[in-house]
Amino acid sequence: MTSTASTVERAFGAALYDDTDTGLDTGASLLAADSTADAELALRGQEFVAAAWRRGWQPADVVRLVRRELDEAHIRLAAALIRAQAGRDRSRGRRWAAQLEALPAEPVTDADRFSHATAVLELYRLLLRLPTLEPLHDEPRRAAGPAASRMLGRIRALLAKAEATGYPEEAEALSAKAQELMARHSVDEALLAAEAPAPDTPGACRIGVEPPYEQAKAVLLDAVATANHCRAVWNEPLGFSTVVGFEGDLDAVELLYTSLLVQATHAMAKAEAAQRAGGRKRTKTFRQSFLAAYAHRVGDRLAAAAETQVTQDLLPVLATRAVAVTGRLEQLFPETTTTRLRGVTDAAGWTEGTAAADRAQVRSRHRLP
Repeated sequence: MTSTASTVERAFGAALYDDTDTGLDTGASLLAADSTADAELALRGQEFVAAAWRRGWQPADVVRLVRRELDEAHIRLAAALIRAQAGRDRSRGRRWAAQLEALPAEPVTDADRFSHATAVLELYRLLLRLPTLEPLHDEPRRAAGPAASRMLGRIRALLAKAEATGYPEEAEALSAKAQELMARHSVDEALLAAEAPAPDTPGACRIGVEPPYEQAKAVLLDAVATANHCRAVWNEPLGFSTVVGFEGDLDAVELLYTSLLVQATHAMAKAEAAQRAGGRKRTKTFRQSFLAAYAHRVGDRLAAAAETQVTQDLLPVLATRAVAVTGRLEQLFPETTTTRLRGVTDAAGWTEGTAAADRAQVRSRHRLP
């Protein structure tokens, strides 16, 4: 009788190191015929996940890639493996814990054994070939205090209302108030760090930049990061940007980027509907140009608004933090390249995108007392 370990090894030998459908079918057939191999198969999957962590990946990164390359069944399988492996793992910080909490639901188990084994092997093929990423490390920095937690809760609530409202003026006012709170929170953090005997060091997080129109979305994220004293580096093949900055600023970037992207999508849908009503058919170039203009204009508005929070006594503090952020960025990415935004050729799309960004503009904020 064939042992469990040898069944798994034979299946892996047939399917994981061979990109053909024949190899995949052979491996799935072996696993489907031997139910005693299930536990060993799951354990090996957890080992693939642990290897991904050693190569710099995080839970959200894996889920994002599986979503791009495979389908829903594979996403749920990956989530189950990540949860199982987390029980054997050490604590890795607040952001990691939040990614675990956001994992999709458990997989549906109504597939036949052959189909299930096929999906598992397809997932393992992907995990086996994950490239090495820049290590973001764990988060040993101090946890946010009650005041910071309440502030971020208020910001989230304001942005959620901005996304939900159907009135552009209300969305603008809510977004402006949220960015005001973000800027004040960032300045407070900077002053705290300047007075602390051992100030926090810059951290980093990855934020998904999903197709379509990912170039324009990356530009928008870069604009939001810059306005919040962070730096962003886009990884086009893997669909994310790495944002480097201090902890409170990273939270602000993630929140505001998500909100602005939702608002841009809503505004673009309305603009397209108006174009169609006028008898003008708009295509991918309209949407690409719309989002590119939106990102450009929002970047200008955010930069202008951010300057209103900077006073002469705060300049040395922010300069020191900027040097620290740049140093961390260069440590993670010793070599970067620039790319030109492609497909921005539709004048109507650019005009509509600029107008939408004006409606989502961030107003000047009151100076700190």
